[in-house]
Amino acid sequence: MAKATERPAALRVARTFAAPREKVFGAWTSPEAVRVWFAPPGASWTEPIELDARPGGRYRWTVTVGQKVYTIYGTYREVKPPEKLVFTWEWQNDPDRGESGDSLITVEFHDRGGRTEVVLTQTGFPSDASREDHAKGWEECLSSIAKLVGAER
Repeated sequence: MAKATERPAALRVARTFAAPREKVFGAWTSPEAVRVWFAPPGASWTEPIELDARPGGRYRWTVTVGQKVYTIYGTYREVKPPEKLVFTWEWQNDPDRGESGDSLITVEFHDRGGRTEVVLTQTGFPSDASREDHAKGWEECLSSIAKLVGAER
């Protein structure tokens, strides 16, 4: 467990998709695609998706699962199609942990001979529990992206 003055370790998740990186990058920057891969099973979108994928642009996504409302928002710091996205990630009144906190996400899209390796790194978690929950969540999201863009390899 991290000391009170230390932040939990960075999270790194990697996955390779059998799709060109332009298509995989597009899944991260298209509101229609985000609607497919971001929400967990049983979720409903309760607000229109806001997504302005440009440096300084903002995003805001809200879904409801049961009686819980999940809102995530942030600002894009770097957008380099189809290579890289860097954006802040903050929960509004996280209904699971009651935490907030501004973390930073870097998503790199590597061309692997017609396939795409996605490497996601997230830093600045408010707690170890938050890091662990995000690890599970990103694995689920990447599995949904695989169904959207093509099979994994």
